[in-house]
Amino acid sequence: MKLNETEIADSYNDVWVLGEIVDGQVHKVTLELLGIARELADKRAVNNSKVVCLLMGSGLKGMETGLFYQSADRVIMVDDESLKFFNDSVYSSVVSRLIKKYKPEILISGATSKGRSLMPLVAVQIETGLTADCTGLDIDKESGLLLQTRPAYGGNIIATIKCENHRPQMSTVRQGVFKAIESDDTRTGELIVESVLEEEKRTRFTVLSEESYGDDSKINLHDANVIVSGGRGVKSAEGFEVIHQLANAVEGAVGATRATIDSGWISYAHQVGQTGLTVQPEIYIACGVSGQIQHLVGMQSSDLIIAINKDPDAPIMQLADVAIVGDLFEVVPEITKLLSN
Repeated sequence: MKLNETEIADSYNDVWVLGEIVDGQVHKVTLELLGIARELADKRAVNNSKVVCLLMGSGLKGMETGLFYQSADRVIMVDDESLKFFNDSVYSSVVSRLIKKYKPEILISGATSKGRSLMPLVAVQIETGLTADCTGLDIDKESGLLLQTRPAYGGNIIATIKCENHRPQMSTVRQGVFKAIESDDTRTGELIVESVLEEEKRTRFTVLSEESYGDDSKINLHDANVIVSGGRGVKSAEGFEVIHQLANAVEGAVGATRATIDSGWISYAHQVGQTGLTVQPEIYIACGVSGQIQHLVGMQSSDLIIAINKDPDAPIMQLADVAIVGDLFEVVPEITKLLSN
């Protein structure tokens, strides 16, 4: 909402996280966002800012406890049968109404398929800005504004965006950008129960079911401890066989760069980078990956980065903790053989 003389910025407070439920469980990205929300709220302590999780769905009873453990000071729960399946029309109406009622200063959501559908609708309905796919969030020490950092122009620049004249300040963040903080089972919080209004339930379409499909739905790079990625250097779809073999040897997952996806060598579900997934595995093994900024933003927070490339000056080699100069078709099979013995 646009600020005016009667609606000053100080009337907005708290950092909200838009919670997401998947298969009856709180989505991992929600827990990650609660961690960064805690940091942001602590930096806005002058306003006594709280961390609030807005949780919507059906059959939510008891889920607030885990959110309190993950640093939420308050949970606003909207538990209604009409929210059993995600319907952006219904969800956006409820979220917009609650924003107007409670006036959060900041609202962040996961850049999931649901978040990317819902947040723009909410931004339009309440007339505020939205920064998508942020890779960094912070508070400006002087102004108290939210600093929203994201790649722009194909990853060629990193932009920091402020929303000075509208509230709330809204951002979406990909899973894996921030790490969830350690759960504290001694924490408690305040539970606020809200309802869905009858007029909000009226919609032009009805969702009958939600189903995953295809083998790609089984690929979960976010939860993999080890990811072995192939870049243009694998040369072909057949070249990915050595990547799969190494991934199997380390009980890891297979990742890929956009160039390999665009070439049709492997499916999009494997893509790591600005237009793919952001991951934080314990070990990231980049094979034949040059390391353009678009890819680096998706994996640079990995605990240990190992790069295998014929070009010692490739950007990925400068970022890597361990850089191996050599032909991946010679090096990778040898590593696989050693690990398999």
